[in-house]
Amino acid sequence: MFDRLKLLIGEDNLEKIKNTKVLIVGVGGVGGECAVSLVRSGIKDLVIIDFDKVDITNINRQVVAYKSTIGLKKVDVLEKITKEINDECNVKKYDIFLDKTNIEEIFDKESFDFVIDCCDSKETKKEIIKESLKRKISFISSMGTGNKLDPSALEIVDIRKTNNDPLARIFRKWVKDEKIKEKIPVLCSKEVPLHTGKIVASTSFVPNSAGLLIASYVIRNIIGKY
Repeated sequence: MFDRLKLLIGEDNLEKIKNTKVLIVGVGGVGGECAVSLVRSGIKDLVIIDFDKVDITNINRQVVAYKSTIGLKKVDVLEKITKEINDECNVKKYDIFLDKTNIEEIFDKESFDFVIDCCDSKETKKEIIKESLKRKISFISSMGTGNKLDPSALEIVDIRKTNNDPLARIFRKWVKDEKIKEKIPVLCSKEVPLHTGKIVASTSFVPNSAGLLIASYVIRNIIGKY
């Protein structure tokens, strides 16, 4: 199954990937694509958290969204997809809204090697960052991919180097106010938002490209190539 990847990175690095436990919070446009890419890259221990159900408006961008999955729990659909790719992948799912009331319990129960934040809640993002820093767990947080059209404008940088991202602006201020000195790696877009209405506009390619970039970042970190 992983012969083509092994040619590129070697047997030892493939074993490192297989022995890495990853948490993904939010398995929509960014997180769903990221999860699928990680499983295709050899990740065999995956924890996914999302409380949402598939909606018809998700079909234009989310790997979990088909007419046949509308109304189903996203974590259930994603688990099925990952098993279709690799039935040896251990997927643990939490159908919950992660916040400050339960994050310590989840982190205590599981032993993560890498944490990926792809959720929409600003408060949850803050809790994930704080918990990861406190426990010295490698992590990355996705900023906004909505209202964007150009996937080539996506990049992974420290939060302090972001621009043209309204969500990242909020987190730059939060990091400064909290006096956080550590590096905060984020996925963001340099593209100026093209739509500013109350409903976030989206494409099939910007969130998914973001998920692939994050998966690449995680895999390359695991094997020491980033």
